[in-house]
Amino acid sequence: MNLKDIKEKLFPIIKVISITLITSAIGLEIWKIQTSITNSQLPSILTPALIIAHVALSAHFLEGIIAAYYAPAKNQTPIKYGTYTFFVGTVGLLELFNNNDK
Repeated sequence: MNLKDIKEKLFPIIKVISITLITSAIGLEIWKIQTSITNSQLPSILTPALIIAHVALSAHFLEGIIAAYYAPAKNQTPIKYGTYTFFVGTVGLLELFNNNDK
């Protein structure tokens, strides 16, 4: 099995998982904001998940900015591709930079 076969089989799975987890992280952040506004607390068991969510959202945000910056050079719409890359992560950047190589 070569790298191209791995990409074809693994990338769609990674995309679905990434979109699900990033959406969940956004939901967790919204829940945290809501608890701050209403002077209540999140369950303490969610603290590690919240830390992981912060890191993941920050990393995906940076990847989205990078994708939006380089998208015009690859004939893509910056906002559209930046948003796409925010949700799918590194796979979006790999697709953006591999499209030019074909």
